[in-house]
Amino acid sequence: MRLIARFFGFLFATAALLFVIGAAGVGLVVWNFEKDLPDYTQLKNYEPKVMTRVHAGDGSLVAEYARERRLYLPGAAIPPLVKEAFISAEDKNFYHHAGVDPEGVVRATLVLLQGDRHVQGASTITQQVAKNFLLTNERSFERKIKEALLAFRIEGAYSKDRILELYLNEIYLGLGNYGVAAAALNYFGKSVNELSLAQVAYLAALPKAPNNYHPFNKRERAIERRNWVIDRMVENGYATRADGEKAKAEPLGVNPRVLSPNSFAAGYFAEEVRRELGERYGEKKLYEGGLSVRTTLDPKMQLMARRALVDGLVRYDEAGGFRGPMRRIDMGGDWGVALAEVPTLGDVAPWRLAVVIDANESGARIGLQPKREKSGEIERERELGWLANSTGLKWTRGAGSRSSLTPGDVVYVDPIEGKPGQFRLRQIPAVSGAIVAMDLHTGRVFAMVGGFSYDQSEFNRATQALRQPGSSFKPIVYATALDNGYTPSSIVLDAPIEIDQGPGLGVWRPDNFEGKSSGPHTLRYGVEHSINQMTVRLARDVGMPLIAEYAKRFGIYDDMPPYLSMSLGSGETTVLRMVTAYSMLANGGKRVKPTLIDRIQDRYGHTIYRHDERICEGCDAAKWDNQPEPRLIDKREQVLDPLTSYQITSIMEGVVQRGTGQAVKAVGKHLAGKTGTTNDAKDLWFVGFSPDLAVGLYMGYDQPRSLGDSAQAAHYAAPIFRDFMIMALKDKPDMPFRVPPGIKLISVDARSGQRSTGAGSILEAFKPGTAPPDSYAASDSAPRAQAVNPDADRLVGTGTGGLY
Repeated sequence: MRLIARFFGFLFATAALLFVIGAAGVGLVVWNFEKDLPDYTQLKNYEPKVMTRVHAGDGSLVAEYARERRLYLPGAAIPPLVKEAFISAEDKNFYHHAGVDPEGVVRATLVLLQGDRHVQGASTITQQVAKNFLLTNERSFERKIKEALLAFRIEGAYSKDRILELYLNEIYLGLGNYGVAAAALNYFGKSVNELSLAQVAYLAALPKAPNNYHPFNKRERAIERRNWVIDRMVENGYATRADGEKAKAEPLGVNPRVLSPNSFAAGYFAEEVRRELGERYGEKKLYEGGLSVRTTLDPKMQLMARRALVDGLVRYDEAGGFRGPMRRIDMGGDWGVALAEVPTLGDVAPWRLAVVIDANESGARIGLQPKREKSGEIERERELGWLANSTGLKWTRGAGSRSSLTPGDVVYVDPIEGKPGQFRLRQIPAVSGAIVAMDLHTGRVFAMVGGFSYDQSEFNRATQALRQPGSSFKPIVYATALDNGYTPSSIVLDAPIEIDQGPGLGVWRPDNFEGKSSGPHTLRYGVEHSINQMTVRLARDVGMPLIAEYAKRFGIYDDMPPYLSMSLGSGETTVLRMVTAYSMLANGGKRVKPTLIDRIQDRYGHTIYRHDERICEGCDAAKWDNQPEPRLIDKREQVLDPLTSYQITSIMEGVVQRGTGQAVKAVGKHLAGKTGTTNDAKDLWFVGFSPDLAVGLYMGYDQPRSLGDSAQAAHYAAPIFRDFMIMALKDKPDMPFRVPPGIKLISVDARSGQRSTGAGSILEAFKPGTAPPDSYAASDSAPRAQAVNPDADRLVGTGTGGLY
């Protein structure tokens, strides 16, 4: 008996010793690994990399910028069905274990030994949080120990709901998506609250290996894995058997969302916003900070602007004839496969690439570029079309003959409306340009197109191209004169003038566009007909230093040299600056700061930027207590007398009615503006406005060269402005320009400026005390506004500056 007792005592002592040694060993191992464990408390201040989203003025999504496509959702905003799907797929006992699930470890081991394809990982959701946030993806025994230790600590520090929230926002779910919110949006075009049982099951199937369950490349495996998750949800009581069977019968239904600024032809606009955000907040906050940006973009007006500009560029380009196919492909095999590999511009819809299959005297048969499936595979269907000599090829001057278009030629085509199967030959114009539309009261940019195609060239000609504005600068000269003693009826001589440029530079003799002079005329006539010699005389009399100051006020130039040639627009500026300046001419002379952004909010919804700087007095009242109504206080700088503002607006309205901008009359509404044609017609401009909308554009080659001896802004630029305004103002009532208090409208003779009520008389705007007398004698020039510095006549170079 004693021997038996000794034996069991020995066993107990040995077991106890082994236990102590084992415990000490485990403790030593734990202590050793704990020394290098990362700080799990950083999860408390978790700020994931969240994408910045850019919205148009109407709330529609324009662009997203991110290194990881993620939208952060608080745990309370994630539907229970989503949580249940991931718990069923990843961690059945999530709410019952302390970080590591022994049952899960045993179950995964048994499944692995049985050779089941549905391998279950032993890592709990908590362990995955530890790995994803604090460790690497290294597959090692050491990493698994650290993962388990961290899981215990995380469970002790955070609630289950918080751990699940971290997991569902951080997990990678394939196709560049991180977190359930981004995945739901980009896989199914839905918010997480709209997902069906089948859809949440598919998302829950992805964490282990997204590429193994790719919705297109491995569709069958994806459906099988999704159905396995559905079965687990039914087994765990999260879904009924009937609902589960119904969900398993559904197709995968993945339809990846393709978000591109091209949806609104807004590539240039979006890039300008991205650049401003980067400059303002830095790259890290732009791509990871989760900014919500509300822009000023009007999607409808943006499409109108692009259409008007493209039509104008194409109209000019096609007048020069067809330059030939963009490339050729081998027609030996399936032409669709070869054509599908040809890069196409994504923002020139409805243009499409096509290949000539055969051609004859009546036209050419074409094959259209096949579209691609969501998986990236080329569609099997081959779509054919016809280019008829009488319609689709008419402009090419016989380009439809066999010698001009041959099989294998790759070209752009455009469907002809009302003629199914028939197309018109197109070519990417060599000429380019830009257009900007702006709210002239606030500076909010509604539309910006910086070239023919953003996919072709990212250079934004609306903001980055420095071009001579030509005669579109002249209203600044005349506004300066009107603000300093002149009236619209002041007379200036239209006659040859010689300017001594100083030693070695010779004499400058600016010419009018038509090469002739016509004697004394009013200021109005000088603007309406864009008379160079009148403008130079007026600039010399007013003084170029003063004009340079006004040009700086209006933001056209930062530091304009005070030379007379600058009065004809020989300096360089941008379309955006010109439209901003015209906005100030039109809005009563108030300072305008152009903006593409209305408001920016951070990831927490706090407004960190707002363009509108007006003060709302009384808006912060806690309640209504019979106090005065809130009012907006506008503290913007007054850069021009409101009366002067109306005078120059009235004169530019005459440009449309009687002058160089008569092409714009077709809009049929009150509009004002000015043409601009530079030396050798290298740039053609039109800048103008309605009572509420300012629009400016130019066209020209990126490497400046003449657009042709006969090219004029009146023929090419003004029609683009006209076409845009017809679309933009279609549903808007016709409103006359606002007449400020103090202006006297007096009937005068359009030529002499004298009072008149007979034929040829117009209503002219005068400031108090400046109306013409009953009889008025014309003189060679208007009264001098100030002494002229002799150096003001010195020029930067030769030439006429703005011509027409």
